[in-house]
Amino acid sequence: MLTDQDIYLFREGTHGRLFDRFGCRWAADGSAHFRVWAPNAAEVSVIGDWNGWNAVADRLTPRSDDSGIWEGTVPRVRHGQAYKYRIVSRVGGFAVEKADPFGVLCEIPPATASRVWTLEYDWNDSAWMSSRAERNALDAPMSIYELHVGSWRRKDGNFLNYRELASALAGYLDEMGFTHVELMPITEHPFYGSWGYQTTGYFAPTARYGTPQDLMYFVEHLHQHGIGVILDWVPSHFPTDQHGLAYFDGTHLYEHADPRQGFHPEWNSAIFNLGRNEVRSFLLSSALFWFEKYHIDGLRVDAVASMLYLDYARKAGEWIPNRFGGRENLEAIDFLRLLNQSVYRDYPGVAVIAEESTAWPMVSRPPDMGGLGFGLKWNMGWMHDTLAYMTQDPIHRKYHHGELTFSLIYAFNENFVLPLSHDEVVYGKGSLIGKMPGDDWRMFANLRALFGYMWAHPGKKLLFMGGEFAQRREWTHEGELEWWVSELPEHGGVKRLVADLNGVYRREPALHRIDFSPEGFEWVDAGNAEVSIIAFLRKSGGRDAPLLVVCNFTPVPRANFLVGVPARGIWREIINTDAREYGGSGWGNLGGVESAPLSAHGRVESINLNLPPLSTLILRWESRG
Repeated sequence: MLTDQDIYLFREGTHGRLFDRFGCRWAADGSAHFRVWAPNAAEVSVIGDWNGWNAVADRLTPRSDDSGIWEGTVPRVRHGQAYKYRIVSRVGGFAVEKADPFGVLCEIPPATASRVWTLEYDWNDSAWMSSRAERNALDAPMSIYELHVGSWRRKDGNFLNYRELASALAGYLDEMGFTHVELMPITEHPFYGSWGYQTTGYFAPTARYGTPQDLMYFVEHLHQHGIGVILDWVPSHFPTDQHGLAYFDGTHLYEHADPRQGFHPEWNSAIFNLGRNEVRSFLLSSALFWFEKYHIDGLRVDAVASMLYLDYARKAGEWIPNRFGGRENLEAIDFLRLLNQSVYRDYPGVAVIAEESTAWPMVSRPPDMGGLGFGLKWNMGWMHDTLAYMTQDPIHRKYHHGELTFSLIYAFNENFVLPLSHDEVVYGKGSLIGKMPGDDWRMFANLRALFGYMWAHPGKKLLFMGGEFAQRREWTHEGELEWWVSELPEHGGVKRLVADLNGVYRREPALHRIDFSPEGFEWVDAGNAEVSIIAFLRKSGGRDAPLLVVCNFTPVPRANFLVGVPARGIWREIINTDAREYGGSGWGNLGGVESAPLSAHGRVESINLNLPPLSTLILRWESRG
């Protein structure tokens, strides 16, 4: 039932539970109630398998409250049948067949109809749900494995379904020590090659991999293995396929009419009109839907920068300034704040993560402080600078030392995630291992050193699939990962290193407890550009042992390298990326070194280290007594 309060909130732009009110509500007696928003329609009917797709058999009726909502009850409908809305516009008699914007399941593409479906599921993940606030907390370790469902693994050349994926992935993530998996968009999308970023079904998981209940099983199974599930979500733009949201009732209903506001030149897609309250309610409901119905643990919000800036990817004269003459999208700012306030109010303990590529201030700060309210933000600056540094031949790195250290100037301005995502291994960019300079041993040593540095650097971690075993070819959505190379010695060594880094990251409070505070980090040596070495401390803010991190980004081994330390005692080597088990030379410090009262780096105590070539060392302090 749709109440007056529902209509009020819908039109106010604050209704977050439209998924319980709109779309198809099927009953076991074979009747189904349909409700759709089409304010500029002259006629709306439901066409489907049960009525032979007859345009006049099952007409809907407009509500009398001027809300633009059409509704009606249809008998003899069976669960699983396909349907669409046939809409005849008041504008020029335009007629079109549309999938249900609130449909919870679609036909398998390239078919485009919605399917009558229910979302009942007997959940068995209460242990996870009661503890996830601790697992998603800002002081908890978060190591995210980014995954594209259709190309992680395949079975006889075919997609794994959600249940098959659950079984294979849970064991793999257990082995590798990742805490979360982030799925590239699984909202229904007509073009597989868009990787899900051109969404038509904002309430429907793609049918390519199974039913809603199959996806629920996937989430539940991962939860039972102690792994959180994050979904990639795209509120910034949508495709113009005829069956989708674009030109829905013969007018630009969901999108802006003016192409300077409503057409995205970079992605050739439509842009949501966030100044229209009903559209805000639609997107807000989509976000909350995945938490409510699927028990997900986080949303990664795609392309936030494209929402915030009116001139994003546009030249002069191709955009319309806001009412103050600026380039900030005021409606998008308001919507993002509403989104985050609503999610964290209704589902405390989850995470909303912004993929925001500019220096927009306070993305991960509360709205009442002037922020956007996200829990976390991708650190795109760290990613760009670090990869730019690592691609340099080591002989030139001394001239680029600032690219390595600059991230620590702003590291605590936001709650950052360090991403090495799919975007860095597509479109001719090559694989991570392929970016590393030199011959094979240098390439692998560079990548291992990079991973050691990344896991020791403040911020949560995100690694795209295949990177954990140094896949050599660039990622493609066709086929599956190069699993066979993970069995080769050098690749297997990288894989063991990533698993060990995840283990150390989870066990050592200094690496995660105060990730987002300057108190958790201290430079020992930031300026040694001539030999491309950095050293820093990670601290937990409590009684836990501090960690010393030393990175050597040249292929020159450094014997008897003096590093100042804050405390007398033994500094135990817990990670050496040059260890033999990782494919390195095995040169190191025989498990640890004892400090001596020799001054270095402004400290009265120091340790004498062997620094392997192209390596990262992580050492834990232990008192002598």
